[in-house]
Amino acid sequence: MATRAAYAPPASPPIEGTTLFDGAVAQRGYALNAMCYSFNAAENREAFRADEAAYCERFGLTPEQRAAVAARNVLAMIAAGGNIYYLAKLAGIFGLNVQDVGAQQTGMSVPAFKQMLLDQAVATPAGAQ
Repeated sequence: MATRAAYAPPASPPIEGTTLFDGAVAQRGYALNAMCYSFNAAENREAFRADEAAYCERFGLTPEQRAAVAARNVLAMIAAGGNIYYLAKLAGIFGLNVQDVGAQQTGMSVPAFKQMLLDQAVATPAGAQ
């Protein structure tokens, strides 16, 4: 019986300014991501809104994670181990949408980010990749 080789991602340099979400980052961000996952339940969203510090304490967020949450800084949350798919739940509580998060990720203002998206849509014909 042949053994299967372990998967190794291709060796390529990371994109400058990005945080790679690997196993170590996933472990570091577990508490933050678990907290964000809890926001699937409306009562948990309300508990967070009622006492944000206590809710963060309940999940054992690190000081770095708490500071990022308090600052509403999605990039800092990602750097602290947050997974964008879980962070989307938290961003929604803050009233942030995908374009707000995209603007943070690119360092652009929200209007500039929206314009860039529109420019890309106009420059790329429908169905073209």
